[in-house]
Amino acid sequence: MKNPYEVLGIKEGASIDEIKKAYRELVKKYHPDRYMDNPLSGLAEEKLREINEAYDYLMKNANNNNQRNQQYQRQQQYQRQQQQQRNTGYYGSGFANDSQFVNQVKMMIQNGNLAQAQRMVDSMPNRDATWNYLQGLLFLRRGWYDRANAHLQRAVQMEPSNIEYRDALSRINNQYTGYRQNQHYYRGGYNTSPDMCNLCTTLWCADTMCECCGGDLIACC
Repeated sequence: MKNPYEVLGIKEGASIDEIKKAYRELVKKYHPDRYMDNPLSGLAEEKLREINEAYDYLMKNANNNNQRNQQYQRQQQYQRQQQQQRNTGYYGSGFANDSQFVNQVKMMIQNGNLAQAQRMVDSMPNRDATWNYLQGLLFLRRGWYDRANAHLQRAVQMEPSNIEYRDALSRINNQYTGYRQNQHYYRGGYNTSPDMCNLCTTLWCADTMCECCGGDLIACC
């Protein structure tokens, strides 16, 4: 196959528009209708085949190159967006700063949209104090006091001067203490008041001891 650029009379690296323009002009020049009953018709047909082959070859490669260029440009754009998010601390599109992101997560937790809030927290690139604070709020909203307490403690350890984190930890400690006491009660660790069976047994034993000593605690017994 001859050099397709030479066949079409264009320079190498020509654009798609330049290839199409050169092709149309050559097709008009060597079209069979112009060589009817002409001794040069055979040469014109041969030339037209070369033009079609050159055009098909260049267009196929041009389209492939164009797709590769578009794919490369999309990759570059995605990488720039990811780098921008890392540099500015963004965890998702649509947030101007970290405070907006945190407030959005807190609002979702308050409204009970825990699945979406968890996805947003999971998208955070760093497991820093903010991440532990939000994860603690999520666990607290779910009623998982042990996990919530652990994450809030870690957030305070990372940023001891953050009043918001310390207040959240203080509040959960109060709830956590009550939770632990209730759990201990329901496991049968202790009873807050004696039941009737224990009370009657105790009185019966006391009356028996009094009668042995010549007394009578309960006259009816």
